[in-house]
Amino acid sequence: MLTRRHIRVKVLQSVYAFYQSEHQDLDKQEKFLLYSMDQMQDLYLLLLQLMVEVKDHAEKFLQKSQQKHLATAEEKNPNRTFVDNKVINLIEANPTLAETLKNKKLNYWKDDNEYVAIIFNSLKQQDFYTEYVSKNEASLKEDQAFIVKFYKEVIAPNEKLYEYLEDKRLTWLDDFPLVNTAMVKMLSKISEKNASEILVPSLYKKEDDREFALKLLRKVILNNEKLDNEIDGKTPNWDKDRIADIDMIILKIGIAEFLYFPTIPERATINECLEISKEYSTPKSSNFINGILDKLVKEYSKEGKLNKLGRGLR
Repeated sequence: MLTRRHIRVKVLQSVYAFYQSEHQDLDKQEKFLLYSMDQMQDLYLLLLQLMVEVKDHAEKFLQKSQQKHLATAEEKNPNRTFVDNKVINLIEANPTLAETLKNKKLNYWKDDNEYVAIIFNSLKQQDFYTEYVSKNEASLKEDQAFIVKFYKEVIAPNEKLYEYLEDKRLTWLDDFPLVNTAMVKMLSKISEKNASEILVPSLYKKEDDREFALKLLRKVILNNEKLDNEIDGKTPNWDKDRIADIDMIILKIGIAEFLYFPTIPERATINECLEISKEYSTPKSSNFINGILDKLVKEYSKEGKLNKLGRGLR
């Protein structure tokens, strides 16, 4: 689930937090890094659970309507297309998901069920919902298309939900776009045959991603003085103290990858640093960072410092 770029962002945030702390503790920062990455999976699981809770909410709504003293014929025999959605039922029936939610104690929607109601009420206002529930029966393909649309057009852009998640865990702000992409990808592929394999993806795409994150954090922090010296003299028009803190950390991440990660191509490192700077720093930062890193690559190549092993990890 985690991409290498997202791992680098997590390292960037951890390094920044380390230097902002009055009591700098590398062990503590490593634990925070692992925790912040783990939170991404929690968010994914929580959003999966939300769809099930919305379905349950809709079913209770139908049951209450049936019990009305003067229920209409439609209320007595309601349309169950949504509550019988095969994709949601696959999610609800998955034992791995249920066990993981239980172990992680992710029961937010039981305590904060007003957000479930907010999502359901928003869903009912959608034209695609009206069209979908007008069918007496839907195929798996139709159920799937509906759920993808439900997630993309109702859950993902909901401002109230976004504010709620922001209040719950600050790290989720950066995780939300990546989780949304992973969710839509999974919902578009899920079937009865593959549900157990793809519903709850591993946090790390590769076995060494966790170690990559920890190693990058250590290399940047433990070699801080050396990395500072590498930057010295490469910014003739800038006093080092005037360089934004985020830009300095991004530069150090890039230089650390040049020097200590032989399987990562230097162009991959530069591209990743530039994309991160565009999102997390100033508008001019990407050009500034690109100029310094490009200059260092040329210098290291001449000096034989770039011991790259070919194309590898990204």
